[in-house]
Amino acid sequence: MQFDFFNDNQSVALRNDVILALEKFDAPAAQQAWKALTGHDPHDAAAVPLLLVIVSLHESTTTPFQSHADLHAACHEMQNKISPAALAGMGTAAANVWLNARWQALATRAAALAYRTEHPNEHAAPLWLQTQQWQAAADAVALIESWRRIPAPLSWMLHARLQLQGLQANWGLLAELAWLAPQRLERVVQQTAEPILQALVRQFEARFEEAGDADDLAWFPAWVLTERPALAPALTQAQASRHTQPEQAMRIMIELLGLERQGRQREVLAHRKTLRGLNGALYAAYMATR
Repeated sequence: MQFDFFNDNQSVALRNDVILALEKFDAPAAQQAWKALTGHDPHDAAAVPLLLVIVSLHESTTTPFQSHADLHAACHEMQNKISPAALAGMGTAAANVWLNARWQALATRAAALAYRTEHPNEHAAPLWLQTQQWQAAADAVALIESWRRIPAPLSWMLHARLQLQGLQANWGLLAELAWLAPQRLERVVQQTAEPILQALVRQFEARFEEAGDADDLAWFPAWVLTERPALAPALTQAQASRHTQPEQAMRIMIELLGLERQGRQREVLAHRKTLRGLNGALYAAYMATR
Protein backbone atom coordinates (compact mmCIF):
# COMPACT_ATOMS: atom_id res chain seq x y z
CA MET A 1 0.00 0.00 0.00
CA GLN A 2 1.47 3.36 -1.01
CA PHE A 3 -0.93 5.82 0.58
CA ASP A 4 -3.73 5.40 3.09
CA PHE A 5 -6.34 8.06 3.76
CA PHE A 6 -9.05 5.92 5.32
CA ASN A 7 -9.72 2.36 6.41
CA ASP A 8 -11.77 1.64 3.32
CA ASN A 9 -9.61 -1.01 1.68
CA GLN A 10 -11.42 -0.75 -1.63
CA SER A 11 -10.85 3.00 -1.83
CA VAL A 12 -7.21 2.54 -0.89
CA ALA A 13 -6.71 -0.09 -3.58
CA LEU A 14 -8.39 2.03 -6.24
CA ARG A 15 -6.42 5.10 -5.22
CA ASN A 16 -3.19 3.13 -5.43
CA ASP A 17 -4.13 2.01 -8.94
CA VAL A 18 -4.22 5.66 -9.98
CA ILE A 19 -0.88 6.37 -8.31
CA LEU A 20 0.75 3.33 -9.90
CA ALA A 21 -0.36 4.46 -13.36
CA LEU A 22 0.95 7.96 -12.68
CA GLU A 23 4.30 6.54 -11.56
CA LYS A 24 4.49 4.83 -14.96
CA PHE A 25 3.52 8.12 -16.65
CA ASP A 26 0.62 6.29 -18.25
CA ALA A 27 -2.06 8.98 -18.51
CA PRO A 28 -4.80 6.80 -20.12
CA ALA A 29 -4.39 4.10 -17.45
CA ALA A 30 -4.38 6.73 -14.71
CA GLN A 31 -7.57 8.25 -16.08
CA GLN A 32 -9.25 4.83 -16.24
CA ALA A 33 -8.21 4.07 -12.67
CA TRP A 34 -9.45 7.48 -11.57
CA LYS A 35 -12.89 6.75 -13.08
CA ALA A 36 -13.00 3.51 -11.12
CA LEU A 37 -12.07 5.36 -7.94
CA THR A 38 -14.70 8.07 -8.34
CA GLY A 39 -17.27 5.48 -9.41
CA HIS A 40 -16.70 3.75 -6.07
CA ASP A 41 -16.56 6.99 -4.07
CA PRO A 42 -17.32 10.25 -5.90
CA HIS A 43 -16.25 12.22 -2.81
CA ASP A 44 -12.87 10.58 -2.26
CA ALA A 45 -10.50 13.20 -0.82
CA ALA A 46 -7.78 12.41 -3.36
CA ALA A 47 -10.04 12.56 -6.43
CA VAL A 48 -9.68 16.26 -7.24
CA PRO A 49 -5.89 16.57 -6.81
CA LEU A 50 -5.33 13.30 -8.68
CA LEU A 51 -7.44 14.55 -11.58
CA LEU A 52 -5.34 17.69 -11.80
CA VAL A 53 -2.17 15.58 -11.93
CA ILE A 54 -3.66 13.33 -14.61
CA VAL A 55 -4.68 16.33 -16.73
CA SER A 56 -1.17 17.79 -16.41
CA LEU A 57 0.28 14.47 -17.57
CA HIS A 58 -2.12 14.37 -20.53
CA GLU A 59 -1.05 17.89 -21.50
CA SER A 60 2.68 17.31 -21.09
CA THR A 61 4.89 17.68 -24.15
CA THR A 62 8.51 17.34 -25.17
CA THR A 63 8.40 20.40 -27.41
CA PRO A 64 11.28 22.78 -26.56
CA PHE A 65 10.33 26.09 -24.99
CA GLN A 66 10.26 28.93 -27.48
CA SER A 67 10.60 31.76 -24.97
CA HIS A 68 11.70 32.51 -21.43
CA ALA A 69 8.14 33.60 -20.66
CA ASP A 70 6.86 30.14 -21.60
CA LEU A 71 9.38 28.49 -19.27
CA HIS A 72 8.46 30.90 -16.48
CA ALA A 73 4.77 30.09 -16.87
CA ALA A 74 5.42 26.34 -16.87
CA CYS A 75 7.59 26.53 -13.76
CA HIS A 76 5.01 28.69 -12.00
CA GLU A 77 2.27 26.16 -12.76
CA MET A 78 4.46 23.27 -11.63
CA GLN A 79 5.39 24.99 -8.39
CA ASN A 80 2.04 26.44 -7.42
CA LYS A 81 -0.53 24.09 -8.94
CA ILE A 82 0.82 20.69 -9.95
CA SER A 83 3.22 20.12 -7.05
CA PRO A 84 0.61 20.73 -4.30
CA ALA A 85 -1.87 18.50 -6.15
CA ALA A 86 0.67 15.69 -6.53
CA LEU A 87 1.59 15.84 -2.85
CA ALA A 88 -2.07 15.83 -1.81
CA GLY A 89 -3.11 13.05 -4.17
CA MET A 90 -0.07 10.77 -4.32
CA GLY A 91 1.56 11.16 -0.93
CA THR A 92 4.98 12.66 -0.26
CA ALA A 93 7.26 9.81 -1.33
CA ALA A 94 5.54 8.96 -4.61
CA ALA A 95 4.88 12.61 -5.44
CA ASN A 96 8.50 13.66 -4.97
CA VAL A 97 9.75 10.99 -7.36
CA TRP A 98 7.08 11.89 -9.92
CA LEU A 99 7.68 15.62 -9.59
CA ASN A 100 11.43 15.20 -9.91
CA ALA A 101 10.90 13.56 -13.29
CA ARG A 102 8.55 16.36 -14.36
CA TRP A 103 11.10 19.03 -13.40
CA GLN A 104 13.73 17.15 -15.41
CA ALA A 105 11.38 17.19 -18.38
CA LEU A 106 11.11 20.98 -18.08
CA ALA A 107 14.91 21.24 -17.92
CA THR A 108 15.22 19.21 -21.10
CA ARG A 109 12.69 21.43 -22.86
CA ALA A 110 14.61 24.53 -21.66
CA ALA A 111 17.96 23.35 -23.03
CA ALA A 112 17.86 25.59 -26.09
CA LEU A 113 17.04 28.80 -24.19
CA ALA A 114 20.04 31.11 -23.94
CA TYR A 115 20.89 32.77 -20.65
CA ARG A 116 19.46 36.26 -20.33
CA THR A 117 20.34 38.62 -17.46
CA GLU A 118 16.77 39.93 -17.48
CA HIS A 119 15.52 36.35 -16.99
CA PRO A 120 18.18 34.92 -14.63
CA ASN A 121 16.08 32.01 -13.39
CA GLU A 122 14.59 30.96 -16.74
CA HIS A 123 17.35 28.57 -17.72
CA ALA A 124 17.92 24.82 -17.72
CA ALA A 125 20.78 24.90 -15.20
CA PRO A 126 18.78 25.76 -12.04
CA LEU A 127 16.20 23.14 -13.01
CA TRP A 128 18.92 20.49 -13.27
CA LEU A 129 20.22 21.60 -9.87
CA GLN A 130 16.73 21.30 -8.40
CA THR A 131 16.57 17.69 -9.58
CA GLN A 132 20.14 16.96 -8.40
CA GLN A 133 21.40 16.28 -11.90
CA TRP A 134 24.78 17.84 -11.16
CA GLN A 135 26.62 17.04 -14.40
CA ALA A 136 23.70 18.19 -16.53
CA ALA A 137 23.65 21.46 -14.58
CA ALA A 138 27.39 21.98 -15.05
CA ASP A 139 27.10 21.21 -18.76
CA ALA A 140 24.26 23.72 -19.12
CA VAL A 141 26.25 26.45 -17.39
CA ALA A 142 29.33 25.74 -19.50
CA LEU A 143 27.36 26.79 -22.59
CA ILE A 144 26.79 30.30 -21.16
CA GLU A 145 29.31 32.77 -22.54
CA SER A 146 31.48 34.31 -19.78
CA TRP A 147 29.61 32.34 -17.12
CA ARG A 148 32.48 32.87 -14.71
CA ARG A 149 31.81 36.62 -14.72
CA ILE A 150 28.05 36.45 -14.14
CA PRO A 151 26.70 35.91 -10.59
CA ALA A 152 23.86 33.45 -11.30
CA PRO A 153 25.71 31.05 -13.63
CA LEU A 154 28.83 31.20 -11.45
CA SER A 155 26.75 30.20 -8.41
CA TRP A 156 25.11 27.36 -10.36
CA MET A 157 28.48 26.04 -11.49
CA LEU A 158 29.92 26.20 -7.98
CA HIS A 159 26.90 24.34 -6.60
CA ALA A 160 27.20 21.64 -9.26
CA ARG A 161 30.95 21.24 -8.98
CA LEU A 162 30.87 21.03 -5.20
CA GLN A 163 28.64 17.99 -5.64
CA LEU A 164 30.75 16.52 -8.44
CA GLN A 165 34.27 17.31 -7.27
CA GLY A 166 34.11 18.34 -3.63
CA LEU A 167 35.31 21.47 -1.86
CA GLN A 168 39.08 21.20 -2.27
CA ALA A 169 38.94 21.45 -6.06
CA ASN A 170 36.63 24.47 -6.00
CA TRP A 171 38.09 27.01 -3.61
CA GLY A 172 38.98 29.19 -6.58
CA LEU A 173 35.40 29.32 -7.86
CA LEU A 174 34.17 29.89 -4.33
CA ALA A 175 36.45 32.90 -3.92
CA GLU A 176 35.29 34.36 -7.23
CA LEU A 177 31.65 34.04 -6.21
CA ALA A 178 32.39 35.57 -2.80
CA TRP A 179 33.83 38.66 -4.46
CA LEU A 180 31.21 38.89 -7.19
CA ALA A 181 28.00 38.00 -5.31
CA PRO A 182 28.46 37.15 -1.61
CA GLN A 183 24.73 36.72 -1.04
CA ARG A 184 24.64 34.02 -3.70
CA LEU A 185 27.55 32.29 -1.99
CA GLU A 186 25.51 32.27 1.22
CA ARG A 187 22.71 30.43 -0.60
CA VAL A 188 25.12 27.90 -2.10
CA VAL A 189 26.56 27.20 1.35
CA GLN A 190 23.06 26.66 2.73
CA GLN A 191 22.09 24.32 -0.13
CA THR A 192 25.29 22.27 -0.22
CA ALA A 193 26.02 19.49 2.27
CA GLU A 194 29.69 20.42 2.72
CA PRO A 195 30.29 20.15 6.48
CA ILE A 196 33.79 21.67 6.39
CA LEU A 197 32.60 24.67 4.41
CA GLN A 198 29.55 25.16 6.60
CA ALA A 199 31.69 24.95 9.76
CA LEU A 200 34.18 27.49 8.41
CA VAL A 201 31.40 29.90 7.43
CA ARG A 202 29.89 29.61 10.92
CA GLN A 203 33.29 30.39 12.45
CA PHE A 204 33.68 33.33 10.10
CA GLU A 205 30.27 34.71 11.04
CA ALA A 206 31.05 34.38 14.74
CA ARG A 207 34.56 35.85 14.64
CA PHE A 208 34.71 38.35 11.80
CA GLU A 209 33.60 41.75 13.10
CA GLU A 210 32.15 43.61 10.16
CA ALA A 211 28.61 44.64 9.20
CA GLY A 212 27.15 41.27 10.14
CA ASP A 213 25.30 40.65 6.87
CA ALA A 214 25.77 38.39 3.85
CA ASP A 215 27.99 40.96 2.10
CA ASP A 216 30.66 40.16 4.70
CA LEU A 217 31.23 36.85 2.90
CA ALA A 218 33.19 38.79 0.30
CA TRP A 219 35.99 38.73 2.88
CA PHE A 220 35.64 35.00 3.60
CA PRO A 221 38.34 33.80 1.14
CA ALA A 222 40.91 36.10 2.76
CA TRP A 223 39.76 35.30 6.30
CA VAL A 224 39.82 31.53 5.78
CA LEU A 225 43.59 31.77 5.24
CA THR A 226 43.97 32.98 8.82
CA GLU A 227 42.40 29.68 9.95
CA ARG A 228 43.59 27.37 7.16
CA PRO A 229 46.84 28.73 5.64
CA ALA A 230 47.30 25.40 3.83
CA LEU A 231 44.43 26.47 1.53
CA ALA A 232 46.64 29.09 -0.12
CA PRO A 233 47.54 26.91 -3.16
CA ALA A 234 43.87 26.07 -3.76
CA LEU A 235 42.83 29.72 -3.53
CA THR A 236 45.49 30.83 -6.00
CA GLN A 237 43.32 29.11 -8.63
CA ALA A 238 40.84 31.99 -8.38
CA GLN A 239 40.85 34.04 -11.56
CA ALA A 240 41.22 37.81 -11.41
CA SER A 241 37.86 39.43 -10.75
CA ARG A 242 37.07 43.10 -10.21
CA HIS A 243 40.09 43.83 -8.02
CA THR A 244 37.88 44.78 -5.10
CA GLN A 245 39.34 45.18 -1.62
CA PRO A 246 38.26 41.65 -0.56
CA GLU A 247 40.05 40.21 -3.60
CA GLN A 248 43.16 42.30 -2.92
CA ALA A 249 43.09 41.16 0.71
CA MET A 250 43.10 37.47 -0.22
CA ARG A 251 46.01 37.93 -2.58
CA ILE A 252 47.90 39.92 0.06
CA MET A 253 47.25 37.10 2.53
CA ILE A 254 48.66 34.52 0.09
CA GLU A 255 51.76 36.66 -0.44
CA LEU A 256 52.12 37.20 3.32
CA LEU A 257 52.07 33.48 4.02
CA GLY A 258 54.77 32.93 1.42
CA LEU A 259 56.94 35.75 2.76
CA GLU A 260 56.63 34.41 6.31
CA ARG A 261 57.82 31.00 5.20
CA GLN A 262 60.82 32.61 3.53
CA GLY A 263 61.62 34.74 6.59
CA ARG A 264 61.53 38.00 4.62
CA GLN A 265 60.59 40.11 7.62
CA ARG A 266 60.80 43.58 6.08
CA GLU A 267 58.41 42.62 3.30
CA VAL A 268 56.16 40.85 5.81
CA LEU A 269 55.81 44.10 7.76
CA ALA A 270 55.00 46.05 4.59
CA HIS A 271 52.32 43.53 3.58
CA ARG A 272 50.82 43.58 7.07
CA LYS A 273 50.48 47.35 6.82
CA THR A 274 48.69 46.98 3.49
CA LEU A 275 46.39 44.33 4.93
CA ARG A 276 45.50 46.55 7.89
CA GLY A 277 44.62 49.36 5.50
CA LEU A 278 42.30 47.09 3.55
CA ASN A 279 40.33 45.72 6.51
CA GLY A 280 40.96 46.11 10.23
CA ALA A 281 38.87 43.10 11.22
CA LEU A 282 40.76 40.86 8.82
CA TYR A 283 44.07 42.21 10.06
CA ALA A 284 43.03 41.49 13.65
CA ALA A 285 42.05 37.93 12.74
CA TYR A 286 45.40 37.43 11.03
CA MET A 287 47.44 38.88 13.92
CA ALA A 288 45.51 36.78 16.45
CA THR A 289 47.18 33.71 14.93
CA ARG A 290 50.70 35.22 15.09
